Amino acid sequence: MTGIIAGGRSAGSRVAPVRRIRDVLRTRILAGVYGTQPLPSEAQLAADFQASRNVVRDVLGLLRMEGLVDRIPGVGTFVVSRKDVQGLDRLRGLAESFDTGCDRVSNEVLLAEPVPAPPTVAERLLLDPGTEVIALERVRLLDGQPLSLDASYLPADVGRPLLEMDLARHDVFGLLEGELGLPLGAAALSIEAIAADRTVAGLLRVPEGFPLLFIERLTYTDSGRPIDLEFVRFRGDRMSLAGWLHRTPDPLLTEPSPERG
Repeated sequence: MTGIIAGGRSAGSRVAPVRRIRDVLRTRILAGVYGTQPLPSEAQLAADFQASRNVVRDVLGLLRMEGLVDRIPGVGTFVVSRKDVQGLDRLRGLAESFDTGCDRVSNEVLLAEPVPAPPTVAERLLLDPGTEVIALERVRLLDGQPLSLDASYLPADVGRPLLEMDLARHDVFGLLEGELGLPLGAAALSIEAIAADRTVAGLLRVPEGFPLLFIERLTYTDSGRPIDLEFVRFRGDRMSLAGWLHRTPDPLLTEPSPERG
């Protein structure tokens, strides 16, 4: 009979604790709680979470599948990968999010040239279709390993000077503000999960079908001009996004209802 495990208990009675404990351990791992030390033993984790050792083994199996931990027989389970976090609390470039004093972020520039604006790009940048824009495509590296594939489009008057600048070592945001004197104001953002196609997988050095975070970001100057349309594909195993969300009244729910006649 399906849905039953040993002892007559339903599969759900074991799966729910596995999910719960996995989420807690995963949060601790990403926060750097364990560092280079081994995770607590299966027996200790079972006692901490008041769960069976079978549940703990399932949890560690899921974390190993995700590539966050690995087990060394006779030694213990260790963190082998942790994600870097880019905050969503303010508008900033990739290098601004990390310790740039160590030159953690660099770029492989794949494309930097003028192209006719595709319809979607022209619409977002408030240009006529076919208007010349500057297209940039870069593999962003963090600590020497591929983190994301960024495709950016900028109006020609803004983007053309960037073609003469060091795009391999500098964020576009920093160049726009520091070199061109164009203060940035805000950005519209959308995020979704996608799978890497063959071309993207090769550039990011992951298997085809690998999970990616796909971000579309349209950045405006402080005067309200749309200036930079980006399509960014982050490796799902290396990056997470975090930020504060404040609950504010929904204007559609707080508007007074029209009086009835």
